[in-house]
Amino acid sequence: MARGNGFTLIEVLVALVIFAVGVMATLRAMGVVITGSSEQRLRLAAGWVAENRLAEMRATGRFPPLGTNEGEETMAGQHYVWREETKATPNPLFRRVDVSVFLTEGDDHALSRLSGFAVKPLR
Repeated sequence: MARGNGFTLIEVLVALVIFAVGVMATLRAMGVVITGSSEQRLRLAAGWVAENRLAEMRATGRFPPLGTNEGEETMAGQHYVWREETKATPNPLFRRVDVSVFLTEGDDHALSRLSGFAVKPLR
């Protein structure tokens, strides 16, 4: 009996299984990259929200009272909730302001945190 130069059915099935596993691994890797990209986009915009809060405080010359201040802002088409915590420093002319930005109100996981200092104007 003469044997042909082709592949057997078993060899073809093994090759297809190896190919399918490779394709699935590639699709999974692409999914991880896409998820990470959208998470990075959220964190970047949340950082801009925090920077805007501190920049607005400096631009207006506002010397914030001690305590917590909360609000909402939309950045890059996404709604964010921010919280400013103003704390005293050893120098009464300075106050530390910690800004945390969250995706939803009541969320414990901050997408961005930024600290800055407010200076009381001398008059």
